[in-house]
Order: sequence, then C-alpha cells, then structure tokens
Amino acid sequence: MKHFVDQDSIVRKIWGKADTTLFIFAGSAAEFALNKAVDWLYYTDRLPADPLGRLFSTVTYARQIIFAKEQAALASIDKITAIHKGVEENRGAQIPDWAYRDVLFMLIDYSIRSFELLDRPLTRAEQSEVFDVFYRVGLRMQLTGLPGNFTDWQQMRREHLQQDLANSTYTYHLYQQYKKHLGWLRYALLVKVQLLLVPSKVSSLLDLGKPDWVKPVLNAYRFLRRLRVESFLRNALLPAEYKVQIMGLDIKH
Repeated sequence: MKHFVDQDSIVRKIWGKADTTLFIFAGSAAEFALNKAVDWLYYTDRLPADPLGRLFSTVTYARQIIFAKEQAALASIDKITAIHKGVEENRGAQIPDWAYRDVLFMLIDYSIRSFELLDRPLTRAEQSEVFDVFYRVGLRMQLTGLPGNFTDWQQMRREHLQQDLANSTYTYHLYQQYKKHLGWLRYALLVKVQLLLVPSKVSSLLDLGKPDWVKPVLNAYRFLRRLRVESFLRNALLPAEYKVQIMGLDIKH
C-alpha cells in the first residue's frame, strides 16, 4: 500500500531523528509566541498550561502523517481539521487561513533549517520535497492561498514573516511558561538553539541575544553525532517525565 511520504524521502530522514525533531519544535516554539493569531492557542489553554505536553501531541500528529500509509495519513489530517473546526465552533469565530498557512510554513522552514544545522545543506530537490509534503497536507485541509511550488513558498514565507509576527503579552507569557516547565538550564539552551535556527526577523522581535557559548557546544554535539554517541548528552538534558517519549522519536533506517 502506498505511503503518504515515500519511504526513501528526505522528509522521513529529517523527522526520524529525535534531535532534529526537537529542533523543529524549538524554532516553532519561538515563532508561535510571536504569531498574531497566538490567541487561538490560548483559547483552550492547553499550550500555556502544558507546553511540553502540547509539543508531543503535535509531534505525534506530524509523525502519524509522515510515517503512515496514505489513507491513515489522510485520516490524521482530517482529524486535525475536525479538532480545529470544533475549536472554531466553540469560540464562534474562524481561524484565519493565513494562520493555518503560517503553521505549515513553519514546519517546512524549520524542517529544512534544523536538518541543515545538524547535518548538511539540503539540495534544491530535497527542499522542494519538504515543501511538497506539507503542501499536500494543506491541500487536504482545504486551505486557500497556498503557494504552488518551493520558489513561490519562499516569497510567501518572507511576506508572512513581515506581516504576521508581533511581540505581545502572549509572547512574554509563553516564554515564562517555557522557563517554568524546562528549568533554567534547559531554557537557556532552548533560547540559544532558537537563536541559531530562526530567521533574523524572529530573533530580532524576541531579542534572543548572541550565540555566545552555544556554537562550540553545537559543534561538539555534531562531532558526537558523527561518532553515533551523541545520545548520552542529549538524554542527560531531557526532562525526566519526557525522556522515554523523546528517545522514542529516533527511527532506525
């Protein structure tokens, strides 16, 4: 039976590593906090109340799509759509299509940025492959205004970064929740990783500071990765209650 994402796809390689997946959501966590539609994330109070739990819920859905047979993946996308429609009905308002597009754009961008930061530059064909997977997710969700190819996406991504982000009280509160749930050491590492990952617009709005000590730490981690002994360092930094779940993100190829 056909898979939603080809088994030899670069997208499976990106999302099949725990650390790359965590980097994707580190970048998304920064940009989520700035999005002008972030109030929707506060409506159910699930994200601010439990940002790490929300992370793993989102990871689960994404991976159900990426690693599933086509019909199962489509069912997962339909479930995501239904959940959001339910929230809209409860609130009596509609999530704007640009907000949905922003989420897809984040997943495309941070999939590429995270893999390139930890592994190697992607080819143009591989970048287009990442775009295509999430483009098909957007089509299934019946989103309007999607770019038709990777080049058009790049232009729309630049426009969205300029138009859809702002620092607000939600931004401050979300970062306070990140700090509360992660502890100071993991939080400090999160902010530095975000600084290396996010577009300059995001970094500027969040005032993430300078790389300082994180670049040599990242270089050492990449070296350990090449030796395939990086997991002890990564796992030592994980919150105990999520360690098993994060270690389970690694998929053997």
